[in-house]
Amino acid sequence: MDLHLQGRVVIVTGGGSGIGAGITEVLAEEGARPVIISRSAPDADWLARTGADFIRAELSDDAACAVAVAQARERHGPIHGLVNNAGANDGVGLDRTPDAFRKSLDQNLVHYFTMLRAVADDLRAQRGAVVNISSKTALTGQGGTSAYVAAKAAQLGLTREWAVEFLPDQVRVNAIVVAEVMTPLYRRWLDSMPDPQAELEAITARIPLGKRMTTAREIADTCAFLLSDRASHITGQWLHVDGGYLHLDRRLN
Repeated sequence: MDLHLQGRVVIVTGGGSGIGAGITEVLAEEGARPVIISRSAPDADWLARTGADFIRAELSDDAACAVAVAQARERHGPIHGLVNNAGANDGVGLDRTPDAFRKSLDQNLVHYFTMLRAVADDLRAQRGAVVNISSKTALTGQGGTSAYVAAKAAQLGLTREWAVEFLPDQVRVNAIVVAEVMTPLYRRWLDSMPDPQAELEAITARIPLGKRMTTAREIADTCAFLLSDRASHITGQWLHVDGGYLHLDRRLN
């Protein structure tokens, strides 16, 4: 299926690792022009293979976000799509201070707003699209992760709010709700367990479809579809790409 993404400029925050890297790769394969904005540079060989551009910016710095978007526009032209993806579960729970909570929101939530505000005029002119990457924890809770869960829940609310706000401009805004995906961050968390393999087996046993984790590629394929004209009448939606993890009875065999 041709997604008609050829030549379209798409910013992917945190697009050089984990799920973000998968999204960058799929967009490049589809002929889009992905621009990664993050604080850390991706592997140089990988970047060369994908043909993606990289602009370094601290996403919690509003001015840096604006400069990065301006650079992307100068290098590649108007922005057609935005994938708000960057963030990490930093374990800021009720045992931490309000200042730590606020800092976590800056790292995981506020830049979603900042980046969209920076590209809004481009999206209106291009009739573009936005995909917010959220997490199942927004809907299930997790324990010990107050700030991260607050950020992820807010992203889902903002998806609906922005979809409404952009209706007159025919800019679509959707979210992907991620459950269990093996990223480098997830791997490090798993390796911190007393028995990582037993923990992994317990997790996958609770995933109804295939008893396996979702791949970054499966998230990325859905993201590319949502950015494309093939999803031209989909907006304000939360898509669960999780093998039925959140909605099907986990006792199913």
